[in-house]
Formats: sequence, structure tokens, C-alpha cells
Amino acid sequence: MSKVRVKLFVIAIAVTALLAFTGCSSQSALPVDKAVPEGKYKDGIYFAQEDGFSSSGWKYVVTLEVKDGKIVSADWNGVNKAGGADKDTLSKSGKYGLVAKGGAQAEWHEQAERAEAYLIQTQDPTKITYSDDEGHTDDIAGVSIHVKEFFELAEKALANGPVGRGPYQDGAYYAEEDGYNNGWKYTASLTVVNGYIVAADWNGVNLNGGKDKDTLSKDGEYPIVKNGGAQADWHVQAERAEEHLLKIQDPTKVNYKDDAGHTDDIAGVSIHVVEFFELAKKALDNGPIPVGPYKDGFYYAQESEFVSGWKYMTHIAVKNGTIVAADWNGIPEEKGALDKDNLSKSGEYGLVAKGGAQAEWHEQAQRAEAYLLKTQDPTKITYNDEKGHTDDIAGVSIHVIEFFKLAEEALKDAK
Repeated sequence: MSKVRVKLFVIAIAVTALLAFTGCSSQSALPVDKAVPEGKYKDGIYFAQEDGFSSSGWKYVVTLEVKDGKIVSADWNGVNKAGGADKDTLSKSGKYGLVAKGGAQAEWHEQAERAEAYLIQTQDPTKITYSDDEGHTDDIAGVSIHVKEFFELAEKALANGPVGRGPYQDGAYYAEEDGYNNGWKYTASLTVVNGYIVAADWNGVNLNGGKDKDTLSKDGEYPIVKNGGAQADWHVQAERAEEHLLKIQDPTKVNYKDDAGHTDDIAGVSIHVVEFFELAKKALDNGPIPVGPYKDGFYYAQESEFVSGWKYMTHIAVKNGTIVAADWNGIPEEKGALDKDNLSKSGEYGLVAKGGAQAEWHEQAQRAEAYLLKTQDPTKITYNDEKGHTDDIAGVSIHVIEFFKLAEEALKDAK
């Protein structure tokens, strides 16, 4: 064998040995500029969120976990200003509809997972190039959504250092008042990510239906500045109360200066806020809401005419796709009179004393409401006569067909 052939043979063996030693292949090797570096981060849980909600009502959040100096998990998510289901949950349940409604190549959560995997691979949120100002990229196969928010929040989280997990269980939370006061019932909806409250919504629903209080105020139809001399509209002050909760992370850490529930803790807020913070605590105490089949929102239906001085109504609240609150009540034909629920609670309706019923009207109504929350379907009820009595609900002797029919009508747009 010639010296030249021997030299080439030796070089070939050396190259083969080097490739075997490094475990490289044309299919598995990362580009040199995107190779995973040695661990350089402090171990722990990192978290960051955008400063505010966009005009579309969404705010992005990022959670990272570092072990042995390396990013081992990354979660990119979005939360809505109205609380309720996060974007990841909505996408997985098919309700976000990025493919069906927007013609995307994959659902939002699937593309988010690819962006997360890219960060774990590169270990550096700055190693990404964007193809436009919106933050789209050609660096990640199968991703057509803008990803700039994710990588910038990941960079922000790592710069802030580990913060750990918050005290709450992740998920959507909801609570509302038991009855109406001056025709209004307050509600509170929260979203928790990485144990922290990241979205909070304080709102009100009306006995007669129509717009919720937040929308009514934004549309200029609840003029507490013009008519009441307030320093800001109701929805503006409500947003300040919501932001305060996101800051303090504990609804019990609010100081009230009077029995009405006003506070000096929040700049620019003169309305009483005790209802919001008490409902936020109640919501957190209730625990996270399971994922259900409906579309989040407030739903309402009422009878078209008064019968014997009353007209029945039903208010339904859906959060995280689940019916979380159902209210059956009677609207009085007489102006200024109490609604049937409050009339019953006051003892003036007298279903027991006057009619010999087993329980007052509001108590039986609550049992019917609880039955709907349990079944999650207003059609899952059987009647034993044409008047609409049922044996399906223990302790209920009044006719309930009005409630379930109205609930079915209210939820027709929630499918």
C-alpha cells in the first residue's frame, strides 16, 4: 500500500472515530449557533406576564422551569380580561378555533408547544429571528402565529430570576352574589396561572337582563360621573380594583374605611369595592372550575308576558365552559316591588304559611338551580304532569318547567 493511501486510510478512520465519539449525525446535529449551551441559569420557577391586556382582551404569560442550570420546561399561555378559560384550554377544547375560523395550519396550543420546544432546544430566548414587526418567524417549522410575545416574556422571566409558584391552584374561578340589590347582582371571575392571579373581572348582571354593568358603563349608559359626580365611570374604577387584586394577590388584604365597603387603598376609586373582594375570596374558596362544553359568557332569558303579576327569568353564567351559576327568579309587574326571590326571603311571599308548602319558594328555586349545575343540561329533567312538576329534585314541590325551559332558551347561543 502506498504512503498516500495509508495516510488517507488513517484520516478516514480518525473522522469515523470522531463522529462515533460525538454521536453526531446529519439528522440529529443542531446548527452550531443553536447548540444547547452548558447550564447557565439558576434553578427554580420563572414567571413573567405582559403589563396589560391588548385591545382584543388578551394578555400573554410565560412560565419556565430550570433544573441543573437548564430550561427543562416552558409554558406559553394567554388569559382574558374577562377571566375564565385560558387560551391554552380554549384551544385544546376546540373553542378557540384557529384552524376552523382562521385557516391556520395548526391550533394555537399546538403551535405554542412548538415554540416552547424551540426554546428548550436553544436554551436562549434571544436566539430567534423575526420575519416582520408582528413577530412571526421562519425559524420554527409548523408555526405561523406571531411568537415574539413568548420569547420576549421568556427573556423577561429569566432576567427577573426565579419567583416560584403562587399559592393558588391553576384554573378558572367564579362567584356571584346570592341575590339582587336594586336590580343588580355582582360577579367576580378570576384566572390563575402558575399559582398567581393573572386576570380578574368584576361585573354585574341585571334582574331584567340586558347589558352587564361593565358594558353598560363603557357604552355611557351608566353615567355615575355625569349623574352622580363620581371621579370616573364605573368600569374604570372597577378596572382599578381588579388591578389592585392582581398586585396584592390576596382579596383579604384590603382595608375598608366604612361599613359600605369604601377604601383608600386604591387610588382613583370612590365606589364601594367590598363586593368584588369578597366575591374574589369566595371564588378562590370554591376552587377551580372544570372544563365544560359551553362558550363562556352571561346568558339570559325571560318570559314574554306577566302571569298573575309575575314574569319568570333565568340568568346563566358560564366559565371555563361550565355552567357555574344559575338564577331563577320572578320579575314583579308592579313597579318598585320586590322580586320573587327577595319577597320569599323576607317571608312576605309565604309559600309555607299560606300554601302549606314544604319549603319557601326561594329555597325550592335554589334546589332547582343546584340540579342544573349538577346535570349541566336543562333538558335532563322529567316532568310528571303538564304543569311541570318533577320528582327528579328532592324537596321541590313547585312546578319548575319555567326555569328549565328558560335555561334551555338562554343557552341556545352557548353551544
